[in-house]
Amino acid sequence: MSTEPDSAPAAPVFSNKNPFQARHTANIRLTGSASEKDTRHHEISLAGSGMKYMAGDALGLIPTNCPALVEELIAALRAKGDEPVTNRDGHVKPLREALFRDCAITFVEKKFVEAAAEKGATLLKDLLQPERSADLKAYLFGRDESHDYVDILREFPELQFTPEEFVKLLRKMPPRLYSIASSLLAHPESVHLTVATVSFKAHSRARKGVASTFMADRWDGDTTAGIFLQSQQKHFFLPPDGQTPIIMVGPGTGVAPFRAFLEERQALGHKGRNWLFFGEQRRSEDFFYEEQFTGWVNDGFLRLDTAFSRDQAQKVYVQNRLEQNAKDVWKWLEEGAEFFVCGDKSRMAADVDAALHRIIETEGGKTPDQAKEYVDALKKAKRYKRDVY
Repeated sequence: MSTEPDSAPAAPVFSNKNPFQARHTANIRLTGSASEKDTRHHEISLAGSGMKYMAGDALGLIPTNCPALVEELIAALRAKGDEPVTNRDGHVKPLREALFRDCAITFVEKKFVEAAAEKGATLLKDLLQPERSADLKAYLFGRDESHDYVDILREFPELQFTPEEFVKLLRKMPPRLYSIASSLLAHPESVHLTVATVSFKAHSRARKGVASTFMADRWDGDTTAGIFLQSQQKHFFLPPDGQTPIIMVGPGTGVAPFRAFLEERQALGHKGRNWLFFGEQRRSEDFFYEEQFTGWVNDGFLRLDTAFSRDQAQKVYVQNRLEQNAKDVWKWLEEGAEFFVCGDKSRMAADVDAALHRIIETEGGKTPDQAKEYVDALKKAKRYKRDVY
């Protein structure tokens, strides 16, 4: 009788609740020393995980909080840090560990404001009035005036929360999702990310993006972090026909999935034409992956148009470059090109969409309503795909 198993054991399925503990193998600054930004190229090892991803997918990361912020918060609570608390999963652990690993502590939850108001913080009670919702939003989240838990506890020293009471008011640390910037075919057992490190000052205190500064400053050596993959193939995927032309608009870190697309198409030997619109502040300081992209241009594999907004008196953005190339954009669309956009949802993606409509009107000789119908048809045929945030 055979001793062979009927089937091989299934590969583990990693998720937010069951992440793979990965190591960080590369942390490279993409921006120059004079740049106003700190954007990094990160490489994460998938060795031993069996994890597979496709170009267009996203990586989920479960970071930890900044230890300095944790200590500031413990002090503001007038606690010691070793007090036992129950986290959102029902596990009892020391306050310091719960704040470090389990809780979202960089932005204040409304229910904490409500609890503080009940304990006598009159200013916060006033801000909770319906007609002052805009003021409350500015108080909590305004870029230069945002108040976090430490600020509020210091501003109202009469407030007293026990460690257990305080932790119950916090949200669970959410995972962060990032567009993958690599092709698994080009980088076996590795995943790359392109991430802007978030840091600013408010009330004379440094504020840090949780995951971006975790990757930039604290994830090194033998330190591991939980990761998982999120498929985006239902809405953001390469055309299955390798002959299909693609137009990609990805300023800033929005370029990440398009680096993955290009690596994938190159690895597969796809012959479809590739056109990338990339934008940032200054060519000398902020041209991410310049050597790789210009190499592809020189090989005839990529058409590249750049918009470095601060290199001239009048700012130029990717939507401007699109309209400057309106005839060719329209020609590519009429020849079956797929149109991709990745990056800022609130402004860039809306501006690019408006530019696309104008190109279709002017070059296609269409009315605004007809242009809308054309764009709607592109979306329905999955030829207009966006990954915006």
